Amino acid sequence: MRHRTFPGAVWATGDADGLDGSGAVGVPDPAVPGAPMRTGTVFDVASLTKILVTWSSIGALWETDRLDIDAPLDAFWPEVTGHPVGGLTTRHLLTHTAGLPLRAQLRHLYGIDRADIREGVLREPLRRPPGQAVEYTDRAAIILGFLAEHLTGVRLDELAAAQTWRPLGMTTTCYGPLAPEMRSRCAPTEADPDTGLHVKGSVHDFSARLLGPSCGSAGVFSTTEDLGVFLRHVLGGATCTGRPGFGAAWTSLSLRVQTGDLRPVRGLFWQLAPGTDPADDTWVHYGFTGVGMWVSPRLGRWAVLLTNKVYYTRDKQPLTDVRDRFRSLVFG
Repeated sequence: MRHRTFPGAVWATGDADGLDGSGAVGVPDPAVPGAPMRTGTVFDVASLTKILVTWSSIGALWETDRLDIDAPLDAFWPEVTGHPVGGLTTRHLLTHTAGLPLRAQLRHLYGIDRADIREGVLREPLRRPPGQAVEYTDRAAIILGFLAEHLTGVRLDELAAAQTWRPLGMTTTCYGPLAPEMRSRCAPTEADPDTGLHVKGSVHDFSARLLGPSCGSAGVFSTTEDLGVFLRHVLGGATCTGRPGFGAAWTSLSLRVQTGDLRPVRGLFWQLAPGTDPADDTWVHYGFTGVGMWVSPRLGRWAVLLTNKVYYTRDKQPLTDVRDRFRSLVFG
């Protein structure tokens, strides 16, 4: 906070049985110094959407034998037949080895019409042949979101709510824009380039704004409490209000090295935590707005750290240092 990496933070740690530590420090918005950060502060969790929505939804399809993640997409998805994406597999997309274009600022490529964006993403040529490199791109999750909608006939936000959020009792997790009550509890993110104002209650990622509740890469808001409930289930915790769509089989497959000798090491959407090796068995996913969540099946522990990027900078190192220190404190 003193070095203006972020104005405040919220964290939580626990195991499969529940929460064992949490806290909040600082303020959500330095422009409103009298309003403190709280453990119930709502955050734009950005790319954690990839886990909370897309990974969990694809896992539910795999666990119910409705999706073979090693079959080419054009074998069961007519929309991509004849296009480069059609030859990819779901596993390619989940490991970020699909060779997709890295650029994902969709409005600059395809305009602002949702149908044009969908067509552009699904027909774009590949950057390289699949399987050659691990290259993180939002496009992988966007395509998988479209795939989940195709296979279920259900919009992505409704699918995640029905299969994951409601069964687990994740009562504050939702796509934006937020309703007024939740917006009042929300931490702002970086300044909107169009208005100069800090974005609060509306999704930070402009591509996610265009795709709305059908975006598999970003768009979700949540709290440490809900994220902790989710991670408890990932670790095999049994306390929930219903039966979520994904379970232990999907988690076990996902939290193991899926990229061979390629670097950085990835499972299925989850990344091996920087500074660790596979024997440590500590996996992480980050979000651009300053959020992150970790899980270690070996230790049976999970952790969440939510900060917000109101001090916008392209220098990732200060936040990286905070995240690495947090991870070492929680997991050793």
